[in-house]
Amino acid sequence: MFCPKCGSNNVRIQVINETILKNKHHGILWWLFIGWWWVPVKWIFLTIPALLAKIFIPKRQKAVNRTIKKAVCQNCGYTWDI
Repeated sequence: MFCPKCGSNNVRIQVINETILKNKHHGILWWLFIGWWWVPVKWIFLTIPALLAKIFIPKRQKAVNRTIKKAVCQNCGYTWDI
């Protein structure tokens, strides 16, 4: 493999693991059947408990792992995806 920038064949390939946090959200069916009335009712009648829940209950998040192959030229330091 040759570097596209300098043409050297002194190239190393690395596998990089990326972790991305994504917030979980309710689906469209939940909002159509439950969410449109539940959220206003919760804030009108349960304001204090709802505020405490917003503060102390963490957000629902999902970790998504993704692996990427990158090549690194050892002469010039140029990196590119494979």
